[in-house]
Amino acid sequence: MKAREPIENSQAGNDAHILRAQESKNGGRGNVRRQHRTIKGVALATAVVAGLLPMRPAAQGAGRGQGPKIARIDPIRGNLYWITEGTGGPGASNLAVLVTDHGVVLVDTKNPGWGPETRRLIGTVTDRPVTTIINTHTHRDHTGSNTEFPAGTEFVVHENTRANLSKEICDRLANCGFLSGAKASYLPRKTFQDRMTIGSGQDRVELFNFGPAHTSGDTIVLFPAARTAHFADLFARKALPNIMTTDGGSILGHLHTLDRALATLKNVDTVITGHGTSLLAWQDFEEFVRMNHEFVTAAQAGMKAGKRADDVAADITALLAQHYPGYTIAPAKATENVALVYEEIYHSGHYVH
Repeated sequence: MKAREPIENSQAGNDAHILRAQESKNGGRGNVRRQHRTIKGVALATAVVAGLLPMRPAAQGAGRGQGPKIARIDPIRGNLYWITEGTGGPGASNLAVLVTDHGVVLVDTKNPGWGPETRRLIGTVTDRPVTTIINTHTHRDHTGSNTEFPAGTEFVVHENTRANLSKEICDRLANCGFLSGAKASYLPRKTFQDRMTIGSGQDRVELFNFGPAHTSGDTIVLFPAARTAHFADLFARKALPNIMTTDGGSILGHLHTLDRALATLKNVDTVITGHGTSLLAWQDFEEFVRMNHEFVTAAQAGMKAGKRADDVAADITALLAQHYPGYTIAPAKATENVALVYEEIYHSGHYVH
């Protein structure tokens, strides 16, 4: 994502165009906050009522972890494996399993109740215990079985994920408040800010965070020897991204993270998604980045033109369905994400290129 372009003053004359961002006939540069004050003190919420910004639907959450536990463990390359349910469902998160000389490094633990089955699957490829668990972010379908692993297991997370897990109150999906009392020892102690390296040689693991995206604490896990990257819900599947603003997520930050990953990660052949049904190639990630750029560019153009988010989302849905036939472009998610683009540009006071 390139340098940002300041929003010009607007002469929007009615509530339905409260977020219009066009060049002012009076000249001069400004930001949307000043624009807001020029429209007779109308609050941003009025734009929702008026229809420029829609009410966002409830966030798409994880499954409840109920029913039979059916998954498989498959090799990727060398000492790296992945565990998948193969369904692509909302709660069917994909795990990575690295068998090292000192034990197993596990990426994510799925919903509550999956601990025993995950250990059983790992036991079919090695007799070494799980010694390290990396949680890619705070959500229940990625951290729900943390406490079902032996005490003394080392947990590694981004510092913001630790903060999210430490909250006493949060949405059910965010999965907080369960690491207290007798389970307080499971609160991750090992954290990082931007980048961390674990192990060496064939066992080396690189962790990256490029800022708020799906949540405020997303971790990309790179296995250099296996030429594989686990993107978790930064790239959940071939679909529009799910941005959890309640957990510090940002749709413009998500695009920034994708760009940084594209520029930073080298020699990657295989991609593990958060919920996809199969392994993907690096070219699939490149395509995902292009799709997200196209989405944000179209949403921004609609905002500049003073169009309603609902109308822009409908146009984008049709456009992306044509350009990316293998993707799920859900109209409701398109509407939700266009609204997020509008809101974030509004609050930042700048467009993005």
